[in-house]
Amino acid sequence: MTQTGLVLVTVAAVALLLFLVLKLRIQAFISLLITSMFVGIATGMPLGEVIKSIQNGMGGTLGFVATVVGLGAIFGQILEASGGAESLAKSLVNKFGKDKASWALVLTGFIVAIPVFFDVGFIILVPIVYALSKDTKKSVLFYGIPLLAGLAVTHSFIPPTPGPVAVAEIIGADLGWVILFGFIVGLPTAIVAGPVFGKYISEKINIKVPTYMIQEIDNDKKEDNDFPSFSLVTSIIGVPLVLILLNTLTGVLVKQGSIQEGFITNILGFLGHPFVALSIATLLALYLLGTKRGFTKQQLLDLSTKALAPAGLIILVTGAGGVFKQILIDSGVGKMLANTISNSNLPPIILAYILAVVVRITQGSATVSMITSAGIIAPVMDAFALGAPDRALIVLSIAAGATILSHVNDSGFWLVGRYFGMTEQQTLKSWTIMETIISLVGFAVALILSFLV
Repeated sequence: MTQTGLVLVTVAAVALLLFLVLKLRIQAFISLLITSMFVGIATGMPLGEVIKSIQNGMGGTLGFVATVVGLGAIFGQILEASGGAESLAKSLVNKFGKDKASWALVLTGFIVAIPVFFDVGFIILVPIVYALSKDTKKSVLFYGIPLLAGLAVTHSFIPPTPGPVAVAEIIGADLGWVILFGFIVGLPTAIVAGPVFGKYISEKINIKVPTYMIQEIDNDKKEDNDFPSFSLVTSIIGVPLVLILLNTLTGVLVKQGSIQEGFITNILGFLGHPFVALSIATLLALYLLGTKRGFTKQQLLDLSTKALAPAGLIILVTGAGGVFKQILIDSGVGKMLANTISNSNLPPIILAYILAVVVRITQGSATVSMITSAGIIAPVMDAFALGAPDRALIVLSIAAGATILSHVNDSGFWLVGRYFGMTEQQTLKSWTIMETIISLVGFAVALILSFLV
């Protein structure tokens, strides 16, 4: 097929995907599969090869992502059930004091979202926002925006949250580099979008605690002695991150010749692989936050099973994103995109961001936007001499683009609006602007880093 024909197929494929998701309301997993089949058939691939590409794309992606997301989901579920998230929040608020509680909440959100899904973390921590707002008579947004910013930044930038894990696998980025740069990019981004913007917007929009949520707060109250300690929770969360980063650092030192490969480096490589690191963290959580705190074996089994329900959907959508990538490669569309982009004046990190922004604004879901954008940009990676740090920064660029301008087609928009008792206009002025700040600041920091590595 000619290059013009491949371009037309690519445009038609994106249009078809958006039509299926937005107009027909077909689940993203099915929509991505249908779009992938369309690309294969439209570009003239033999039908048998289309099926083979689907199998290879699904299997190749899920071999890694399913394990990481599944373990991370169980880890997060145990943390939630044990009260670990509330323990972090209460400890940090007490340490910072009520005057600086917004800084405590942004840090809480930043840490909690590492193992816990964004919406779950928000729901279990929002009572603390309500309590602070009622006590200080300040707008809910003064405390709520920092919490949301911390949760949203980590949800987008720092593995093992599903979005960056999926993108890293699809474009072939090392998870250790993504974690390292995720912290470097995420912390200043969370500060600007959280306490700084939160203070500003709370003076413009004065929101009181919604009356329909007060009863729910009272029903969910726990005694402080029901919570695990701050040090225990942070230590368990830190275990997989430290192990994965040690593995990445060891790999870099071996490659540079600073140390020789041997028994110690092999052990660190094994323990620092995300499969092993997350397995260790999950087992520690099950024992220290579960068994030692009175959970029965059946309760822990039920919690683990419950955690895999939302994880299953993310895993399947990610697998479909892998199929989309594989079809683009096998059909020749990927090579065409690579040639076109390599001849353009824009570096891949900027192109990846623009692509993610367009998909995010049109279809809504941040995770689906990340996966779709990664599938399109993945075949382009080999056209550039990109090292592991560069690929990690492209992961963060895609994540930043997929965070921008959350509005009425994003479930997070309605979740935040309901829990804070805001109108659609107020939600646009607060939540949507906060998400856009995260996108712009996160991308700016990632872009600056790309010139330094």
